[in-house]
Amino acid sequence: MRRTQRFFCGGLVGLVAVLILATGSAALEVGQKAPEFTLAAPDGKQVKLGDLLAKGPVVIYTFIQAFTGT
Repeated sequence: MRRTQRFFCGGLVGLVAVLILATGSAALEVGQKAPEFTLAAPDGKQVKLGDLLAKGPVVIYTFIQAFTGT
């Protein structure tokens, strides 16, 4: 049951991400600055890109199937 819920939630989050990314926004070119955004950290606190950039360079990396059990 729990695995099914995680699968469903993961699929729902993926679908929402695809819909958001497909809404006419263009990909960034090399050297172009990313727009300001805020995400939730694993502990639930909000993290802003601007706050991280104030400390130094930032690398954004995604783990596509890191926690899917595959």
